[in-house]
This record gives sequence, structure tokens and C-alpha cells, in this order.
Amino acid sequence: MKRPIIAAAALLLAVPASAQEVLVPAFTLPPSNQLSAEAKEVLVRMKAAIAPADIAGDIAKQRAFYQVYNDDRLAEMRRHFRATEKRETMGGVTVDVVQPVSGIADANRTRVLINIHGGGFMWGAGSGALVEAIPIAVTMGIKVVTVDYRLTPEHVYPAASEDVSAVYRALLKDYPAANIGIYGCSAGGVITAQATAWIRKQGLPRPGAIGTFCGTGSSFSGDSAFISGPTTGGAALPVSSLPATLPTAYLAGIPASDPAAYPLLSDNETRAMPPTLLLAGGRDFAVSGLTLAHRRLARLGVESELHLFDGLPHAFFVWPNMPESIEAYSLIAGFFDRHLGAKKR
Repeated sequence: MKRPIIAAAALLLAVPASAQEVLVPAFTLPPSNQLSAEAKEVLVRMKAAIAPADIAGDIAKQRAFYQVYNDDRLAEMRRHFRATEKRETMGGVTVDVVQPVSGIADANRTRVLINIHGGGFMWGAGSGALVEAIPIAVTMGIKVVTVDYRLTPEHVYPAASEDVSAVYRALLKDYPAANIGIYGCSAGGVITAQATAWIRKQGLPRPGAIGTFCGTGSSFSGDSAFISGPTTGGAALPVSSLPATLPTAYLAGIPASDPAAYPLLSDNETRAMPPTLLLAGGRDFAVSGLTLAHRRLARLGVESELHLFDGLPHAFFVWPNMPESIEAYSLIAGFFDRHLGAKKR
């Protein structure tokens, strides 16, 4: 197969308006030489599965497109991993409970993970959530509860934090807080940080560890927001600066100074975070936000890890057919195994 190449357009429009701006010439960017042969093949499939531009802004068409996209990813996950799935209600919130067919490992019988699915705050429930829950449940041998939180535009902040906190409160009846982990990808990564701050706001004990992948509770910021589009086959952002807050209807009107909405921009909330895993592809638009969050966590003494997979795009590990995704699942499982409360002996 011919190796895919991506022609990157100029990243800033027109002539730089100030000495701080740099006009980047177009060039051809090859695949990273760190990628496996399988990943290079998957990148071709990823590019073919990018959402068409004409559905932008049409929530019905976007939800229909991503339903099919997530259904396809779920079919792949089920071919790789054997898990049971059961829909339940916890704390008044619909959840899917995922467990490995082989059973929960003895060491994890008193532990549980909460997954918060991605989907731009607007879609991803059902198959999208299972795509994130299944590989971790099976790799770690643990129960994963994935939350069907309220979506925007029908609902806005703090709806998702409230829903995750309700599920967390229900799980506290059966699990010590130190034995509960929370993780999410993309919008779910943002909500993971927000929900952790919201849990604290409700006076509940903090979870044992969290994972915020491909998105953080900080801002949509930095070089990666501009670079990721052209380096993954998309367009450059049509602006020369970024807002301080996340450009999403879910957080519209919520200032960056709100510590529960943007916890990793608040020293008090950041300092209160449990051990935190940050993970993304190297060409993800969230890389700059993740590195900023990791620096803030480290400066304030919070145990944290940052893993970037060179040459891979946003939410790459929803595609299981490459060694890099299997490695990511193992990193996530290993992190929670090290940081959740004492194992059952």
C-alpha cells in the first residue's frame, strides 16, 4: 500500500499581522516514522471516515453520522474483546455496565471505573460509550460503568457533572472512594476533570484516580489547535487567536474563571485532583491543553503522567486494529491498577 501523505496548507491566513505571528509555508508531511505498519493502514481508514463538511452545524445530521461511525468502531471492538454489557439506572441516570466475559479479576472485585464518553458534548451515548468502556474493562479485568449523561444543545453545563456525580454517589454505597476511578476521552476527558471538581463541590470524597484523554478541563488552546487540522488532513482554523473558553454550546457563557467548569485553570482545584493520567495522539488538537494541564499538575504537586503517541490524531484508540491502541489500553489499565485503593487479597 502506498504510504499516505498529507499536504498541509499554510496554518495562518494571509500575511502575518504582527511580529508575533509566523506565516508557515505549505509542505508535505509524511507519516511519523514511529508508527507501526498497522497504524499507517488505519490512518487511511481514519481519513476516509472523517465527517463531511456539509453536516457542520446540523445536529441531527451530525448525530446520525456519528451513530454510524461509533457503531462501526463498536463492531471492531467486539471482534477484539469479549465483554458483557448491561443497561441499568444508577442514581437516576442511565448507565451501561461492562464486564469482561472471563470475569472480574480477584484484585479488582472491590474496584470500579466510571467512563465518560466523548462526542463533542452532543453525541456518543450507547455505542460510542461502549467503544471506550469495553477495551479497558477486558484489559484490566474490571467493571466499567459508562454514563449516559445529558447532552447539549438540549442541556448545558453543569448537567454532565451532575449526572456523573449522581452515579459516583450511588457507587460509593458499594465501593470506597479510593477504589473508584474516572476516565474519559475528548469531551469525556473535559467532563472527567469537571466532574471531579463537582464531586469536591458536593462534599464527596475524591476518586482514587482519573484519566483525561484527548481533552482536559483547561482551555482549547496552544499551537496544537492550529496545527492538528492540516496535519491530519483537515483545514486550518479560520482565526489567528483562540478564545479563553472552550468553543462549545455546552459551556456557552461560562467564564474561564469558574473553577468547577475549568478546574485545571484553578490552582485550588488542580491541587485537589487525585493522581491523573493524560494521554493523546501527537497530532491531536488537545495536545497543547494536555501539556499545559500536566505542567500545572506537576507544579502543584499532583502525581500525574502524560503520554503522547507521535503521528496519531484525536481519539486514535477508538480504532483497536493497531499496536498503539493496545498499548494505550495497557497504559490506562496499569495506571488505575497502581493508583486505585488496596487490591483484594
